[in-house]
Amino acid sequence: MKTLRFPAVLAGLTLLAACAQVVPATRAATEVTALDEIVVSGAPAVTQPRYDVREVRVTVPRTLHVSEANLYYPIADLVWRGDPRGDRYAQVSAIFTEAADRATAQMHAGRPVTVDIEVLRFHALTEKTRYSVGGSYGVKFSLTVRDAQSGALIDGPRVVKAGHPASGGQKALDEEARGLTEKVVVTQFLDDLLRAELAKPGVPAPVAEDRISLLEPGQ
Repeated sequence: MKTLRFPAVLAGLTLLAACAQVVPATRAATEVTALDEIVVSGAPAVTQPRYDVREVRVTVPRTLHVSEANLYYPIADLVWRGDPRGDRYAQVSAIFTEAADRATAQMHAGRPVTVDIEVLRFHALTEKTRYSVGGSYGVKFSLTVRDAQSGALIDGPRVVKAGHPASGGQKALDEEARGLTEKVVVTQFLDDLLRAELAKPGVPAPVAEDRISLLEPGQ
């Protein structure tokens, strides 16, 4: 599938629009979002790879709570309806893996590294929310970058939290008819997010905190 690319100048405009937009619960969205309007709020353009990424490993712990409840906002770690009902852990892992592969595909300059991503939260829309008021996609994950040869810690582990607007009502239906499914939008969102995060200067954690196990799943 061809990776979508968008002008960097749209990122700032989208951030302002996302902050100002208010959608009443009684009115379904009617606007149709163009392909080049699907951008990640506040994600900077990445022009120079910092790393030569040799491997990306994605983990979705089975201790995370999955909800299939058709509520406006289920209380759970994993909420995903963009694939047929099945193994949500595997589905979320596949989405992160595809996004990470895209994000690092051109990262062949700099220090050789491996990247570990541990998903802590992945919240998309339920059917009830998707086809009424819409909302936002929310993700939370631990990111760790290590030297590919020595295993020395370069960046993290650190927790990344981000969100992205999710269409609802007629707008969601119109986008799906044009191929802008939830999976397409979420994967592009994660692609852009990971590019931005891997472009940041490395921030090694103190030795005493160099344990992902210290993070509380779902928090």
